[in-house]
Amino acid sequence: MIKITEKAIDVQKVIETASSLSAGAVNVFIGTVRNNAQGKNVVWLEYEAYEAMAVAEIRKVIDEAANKWNLLGWAVSHRIGTLKPGEVAVVVVVSTPHRKESFEACQYIIDNVKAKAPIWKKEVFEDGEEWVDARPNIATPTN
Repeated sequence: MIKITEKAIDVQKVIETASSLSAGAVNVFIGTVRNNAQGKNVVWLEYEAYEAMAVAEIRKVIDEAANKWNLLGWAVSHRIGTLKPGEVAVVVVVSTPHRKESFEACQYIIDNVKAKAPIWKKEVFEDGEEWVDARPNIATPTN
C-alpha cells in the first residue's frame, strides 16, 4: 500500500497492511510533527505533493528495498495538507523474516522517500514561515 492522504493516518491499518504471518519482525516508523524547529515554535506544517509522481517514486524506493532485503510486506502512508504538532505525518512499515533486515529496510525506505518523493513541507512559525528542504543525503544499504 502506498497512500498519500489529507486524512489522519490510521497507523494500525498501515501496520496490518504490511504484516505477514511469515515475518519474525515488523518494523514501524512513525514521523510526527514536532512543536519546534530552528529554535522557533512551530504552529503547524503544510505538506504538498505531486501525488502521482510521489506514488511512483515511493514505489521505486520499495522496489529497491525489496531487491536488497527479503520484504514479506510493506506499506507507506504520507499526509498532505495542514498538520499540527503531535500529528502523524508519515508511516512506513515493513515486515521481514528477521529484525536486522527489518530495521535496515525501514530506515532505507523513509530516508529515500524523503530524498526522492516530490513531497514538500512548509513550517509555519509564530513569526513567519519557511519551505524546508527535506532532501537529506540518500541512504545506502548496509548489506
